[in-house]
Amino acid sequence: MMLDIKTIKRKSLLYKTQVEYADYTINHIIGCSHGCLYPCYAMQMSKRFGRIASYDEWLKPRIIPNALELLDKEIPRLKHKINSVHLCFMSDPFMMGHPEVTDLSLEIIDKLHKNAIKTTTLTKGLYPYKLSQIKNTINEYGITLVSLDEEHRKNFEPNSSSYLERINSLNELHDLGFKTWVSMEPYPTPNIFTQDLLLILEKISFVDKIVFGRLNYNSKISKYKDNQTFYNNCCDQLIRFCEDNDIEYYIKKGTYRP
Repeated sequence: MMLDIKTIKRKSLLYKTQVEYADYTINHIIGCSHGCLYPCYAMQMSKRFGRIASYDEWLKPRIIPNALELLDKEIPRLKHKINSVHLCFMSDPFMMGHPEVTDLSLEIIDKLHKNAIKTTTLTKGLYPYKLSQIKNTINEYGITLVSLDEEHRKNFEPNSSSYLERINSLNELHDLGFKTWVSMEPYPTPNIFTQDLLLILEKISFVDKIVFGRLNYNSKISKYKDNQTFYNNCCDQLIRFCEDNDIEYYIKKGTYRP
């Protein structure tokens, strides 16, 4: 695998995540060229722990070249503890403009598959055709989607794939028989962007699961006085839609408050 981006070696790769709906995770990239401006939690944490110094540095991802070697050592030791492995919470496994990242992600997914370990993925990029050649029907492939409006995407996810391309990429996997899901987080309040949640839900009605979460880490949300009522209404609408369409759903903690 030829690398056109910087590398940084690590001593470990698989670790137990603290995310409420996930098990183990792998972060085989540091940084993300998508440059999300919600702000990005992953960037904030990387800056806090000294992995990066600035937003500009975050936009220049570094890959973990010894990731597969680490997995060969860690999988035998941890396999009996793992229910699933998520790619990934601190970057994007199918980052736009970086085929090296995609290639390594595919190799990791294939290695987990050969060890009978379920993989879940989440991206704002596009899924490559090669992924369909890893015939694992227990894996779950997802996209982040909080709008259908391209102006909103350009303002908050400037270097990511377009929403329509993203949805189509996921739909292709669905048509091939793979499990698919959507993360609708961080969903914006109306003072940031006004839209019809139902239109988005109808566009992704083919998926097996939807995860919904509120916007955090943004001062604008505190300026919207009815933000809790708004999110409660969104959750009610989401639940009705999912139940009517036989879609599994998960509401992130703190999003719905009676």
